[in-house]
Amino acid sequence: MTTNTATEALLHKGSGLQVVVGLGQSGLSVAHCLAKQGYQVAVTDAQVAPKLADQLPAEVEVRQFGAIDSDLLQQAARIIISPGISLKTAAVVAARQANIPVVSDIQLFCEACTAPIVAITGSNAKSTVTTLVGQMAADAGVNVGVGGNIGVPALTLLDNSDMELAVLELSSFQLETVTNLGAKVATVLNMSPDHLDRHGDMLGYHQAKHRIFQGAKSVMINREDALTRPLVADNLPRISTGIHAPDKGQYGLITDVEGQIYLARGTERLLSADKLLIKGRHNLLNAQAALALGELAGLPLESMLNTLQQFAGLEHRCQYVANTAGIDYFNDSKGTNIGSTIAAIEGLGAVYAPKDGKLLLILGGQGKGQQFGELTPFINQYVSQVLFIGEDGQQIEQHLRDAKLSDDVALHQCQTLENAFATIQQVTTSSLSQVQAVLLSPACASFDQYSGYAARGDHFSQLVNQLGTAQSEA
Repeated sequence: MTTNTATEALLHKGSGLQVVVGLGQSGLSVAHCLAKQGYQVAVTDAQVAPKLADQLPAEVEVRQFGAIDSDLLQQAARIIISPGISLKTAAVVAARQANIPVVSDIQLFCEACTAPIVAITGSNAKSTVTTLVGQMAADAGVNVGVGGNIGVPALTLLDNSDMELAVLELSSFQLETVTNLGAKVATVLNMSPDHLDRHGDMLGYHQAKHRIFQGAKSVMINREDALTRPLVADNLPRISTGIHAPDKGQYGLITDVEGQIYLARGTERLLSADKLLIKGRHNLLNAQAALALGELAGLPLESMLNTLQQFAGLEHRCQYVANTAGIDYFNDSKGTNIGSTIAAIEGLGAVYAPKDGKLLLILGGQGKGQQFGELTPFINQYVSQVLFIGEDGQQIEQHLRDAKLSDDVALHQCQTLENAFATIQQVTTSSLSQVQAVLLSPACASFDQYSGYAARGDHFSQLVNQLGTAQSEA
């Protein structure tokens, strides 16, 4: 932390002070970008010793840590807030009441970026679709930058001066401070309750997501989800996707008389579902979304279809881990909300149902104020065993019971993944077991027990491999 004297000295240099609130990866990228442009930059963070502080440029002299510095924010010409910091933070509320602009790194990016932007948000699947569109562009020979909420801060993409297309995954937290994004193509892939502890209710969440459409040149919508439809001019180019046979020029699924499913554009069958490495109906929607976004961005269809056949999916997103003792194990640790877990249950459940198989589902963690009873009809249809882990396991069980969970579904409170695997061994070795696949799709955040969803997923995969080793040695 610098002294107040140093702070005052900098503040007297001019009126253009840029204050970065939150020193994560995006905050660090903002500090570097603004310092490089010659701005006076200050940083404040609630942590006493942010891990990235030693990576700040030397020009950033004011570094107020240990609390969000309200006095510093009041001196700002503009505040750039990190997505992890709520707009309801007292110091931020006071700054906005003083009419000090509060924006995100995404706002800075869209003002500086000269390449067209493909902007992608949604409650679920946005990382998969963003990665897939980026890969489609790269395979088509386009100099593409992929970033945003997906791991590479958007401003870092500007280091590539030859970038021809930017593909951005955007969270509701990033979007709530963006105005007139002006994307070449924008989409909300789907909408289900998430982050209600931050946004207050579905209306607040919906409004944040739909800021992605401001200034868009074209849009993609999900026909199955009315909440994805933008309130923008109908004369904008738009393409829709869905699970049913599509109208002319739209994407959907066609099933032939033998039951084979095809990705289709209008009446044209593009690719049979069995040619895809990613499985489940939700991934057929993801594939369509990528094709539609790519079409609106000007990518060639044949090249996109070639990419699609090579795409194996993302880590921790319905990722196939192994088959042990005849049972498939899937790591969907990135499924941190109800909608994502519904998609995983429905997508994988439909794969095993024709073989009279059921799923064993692992749920739990930090529930984020969700109503887990919404899972009940999907569990009743596709799941025979539910194992609960994490701090909200008991509450989730009660929600399921209150929503008329079938008596045919067995419930187990396991607290930890280690305990869950002991239970898995017990229930799957029973001669009465219908379990053909184990699915970790917690519908919850992981921070009660792990550093993040990736650590939870890695632990799951480690336990699967240990189980396989133990069974092979038995």
